[in-house]
Amino acid sequence: MATLRQLGGLSGFPQRSESEYDAFGTAHSSTSISAALGMALAARQKGEDRHAVAVIGDGAMTAGMAFEALNNAGVEDCKLLVILNDNDMSISPPVGALNRYLAQLMSGQFYSAAKNVGKQVLQVAPPLFELAKRIEEHAKGMVVPATLFEKFGFNYIGPIDGHDLDSLIPTLENIKHLKGPQFLHVVTKKGQGYKLAEADPVAYHGPGKFDPAVGLQKATTPAKTTFTQVFGQWLCDMAAQDKRLVGITPAMREGSGMVEFERRFPDRYYDVGIAEQHAVTFAAGLACEGLKPVVAIYSTFLQRAYDQLIHDVAIQNLPVVFALDRAGLVGADGATHAGAYDIPYLRCIPNVSLACPADENECRQLLSTAFEQDHPVAVRYPRGAGVGAQVQNGLEGLPFGKGEIRRSMSGKPAGACKGIAILAFGTLLHPALEVAEKLNATVVNMRWVKPLDVALLLQVAAEHEALVTVEEGAIMGGAGSAVGEALQHAGVLKPLLQLGLPDVFIEHGDPARLLALQGLDAAGIQAAIVKRFPSQVEQVRPSLKVVA
Repeated sequence: MATLRQLGGLSGFPQRSESEYDAFGTAHSSTSISAALGMALAARQKGEDRHAVAVIGDGAMTAGMAFEALNNAGVEDCKLLVILNDNDMSISPPVGALNRYLAQLMSGQFYSAAKNVGKQVLQVAPPLFELAKRIEEHAKGMVVPATLFEKFGFNYIGPIDGHDLDSLIPTLENIKHLKGPQFLHVVTKKGQGYKLAEADPVAYHGPGKFDPAVGLQKATTPAKTTFTQVFGQWLCDMAAQDKRLVGITPAMREGSGMVEFERRFPDRYYDVGIAEQHAVTFAAGLACEGLKPVVAIYSTFLQRAYDQLIHDVAIQNLPVVFALDRAGLVGADGATHAGAYDIPYLRCIPNVSLACPADENECRQLLSTAFEQDHPVAVRYPRGAGVGAQVQNGLEGLPFGKGEIRRSMSGKPAGACKGIAILAFGTLLHPALEVAEKLNATVVNMRWVKPLDVALLLQVAAEHEALVTVEEGAIMGGAGSAVGEALQHAGVLKPLLQLGLPDVFIEHGDPARLLALQGLDAAGIQAAIVKRFPSQVEQVRPSLKVVA
């Protein structure tokens, strides 16, 4: 456990390659019932006598996928048990009508009656279980009609206290004797057994290192402003200026920096639950009626709403802003949460634009630019802090679809074609600038993947012998590919080195270390350039030793 979520250590999520007890790899929510149903039907087809058990939280039950699986499972004769772990929490307190429904099931007379009768059921021997169960169902029927889950075709049992093992374990043993899909409603308390976590389950949902005796400790030095905080402040400022703005989150209020926005603009804040598909189409509906929705969503979670992004937003060319947090590598969460694919999957969609700010201030400015547009625009930014750029208070945007030259190589005669130009997309601009100082290269802050600043690209291509693109995203179909396509379309033949994330799933670990392993720190970028373009490097830095 000492290696948990560290490079080369244990994953923070179930992983089949890591343990025989990890039955299914997962990290995004609401997949358990579908996977367990597949396993149960596979066992039936193979003639194996075994159960499949899905454990799902009440927050995860808000996703449409969970109900799709329930709908399918309810008509199958298989040994499937769904356990609803109901602790009234996910990362944040769950929202919506389902949460109210579960609260009603656990409230007042029904909860007491079901709990007491359930204990009586558990005291009987298995042969008497069916009789005791009928008594329990009769008692429940006097208080509340059939539950939602029974309407789906499940035999509903509960709610029971999930921390009362003397009740829970015999219940599970007895359920083995029942036929057909079963649904066990278990009530728990998030953080149970650790008072500090019980008191603040949000803070302890995914804490870093802390002292168990005293709990979470504040940093001794002021932390840098994160990109998420920049977004949260921009959202509040823009909402104060433009009453059309509405903010949407699929159950990631804290992670996406929307706590203050909810407090200040509760009537314009929508937490739709763990339902990314709904979030995107809901935003499209708002945009149809003249509002300006901003969907705050992690890059990896927008993947879950790709069809809605294309069909409901892009085809109708609706002005929805997507604030893509956690773009690039995310560190300890690993491959399931890495925002490695948003550049390829967004830039291929007509009508959609994509911006890549290089620092915290550009993030605020490009969000403003995105909000000004009358079509869908995504702004991708990484987890954590940037270089510590001073963030301006205004809401002025940057020119749409335009980049800038941040460094020009010295000693090059005007109009001459010489040396290397590095085209940086996003925060890798800063290691690129570091490399450029050593290699005397030109550096371009491209800012936009789509629309690509083709005029600037062709200008730089005409003035340099070779081009290098750097991005914290997948190389295949990424920003470097966009540059290559633009050059080819213009009939420009120029050596092009594309640096980015390779065609593999990158494991968990320290983000800086992971970038270095992929050759995307300053040393790695420099080494790749020197290896690919030794003659050009020798021309600008004759004293630089070239290592093959």
